[in-house]
Amino acid sequence: QVQLVESGGGLVQAGGSLRLSCAASGRTFSYVIMGWFRQAPGKEREFVAAISRSGSSTWYADSVKGRFTMSRDNAKNTVYLQMNSLKPEDTAVYYCAATRGISVMNQYEYDYWGQGTQVTVSS
Repeated sequence: QVQLVESGGGLVQAGGSLRLSCAASGRTFSYVIMGWFRQAPGKEREFVAAISRSGSSTWYADSVKGRFTMSRDNAKNTVYLQMNSLKPEDTAVYYCAATRGISVMNQYEYDYWGQGTQVTVSS
C-alpha cells in the first residue's frame, strides 16, 4: 500500500516557477514508478511526467518538455516536479500517482493517487 500527499502548489505569474512535492508512505515506494498528472477545469486528466524506480529514466508530455523536470529521492520517499517558465495553460490540479505497471503515460495503470494540489498561473 502506498499513500501519497502532494504539496507546493500555489499562484504564480506567467514565466515563474514552482516545485511540487509528493511524499509517499509505505516501504514499497522505491519499487514503483511515479507519475504526475493534471486536470484543468472542464478537461480530462492528462499525463505530465513520470520517473522510473531508480530515477534513471523520465518521461514527459510534449507540452511540458524542456520546462518541467521530475526527480525522486527514494531515501526520503519523495518525488518532485520542478516547473519553470510556467504558462497560463499549465493551470490545473496536479496529482501524484504510483504504479507497478509499465504504461507510464496511461492514468489507468496507476494504482495510488494523491489528493491533488492546485497550480494557478496568471497572465
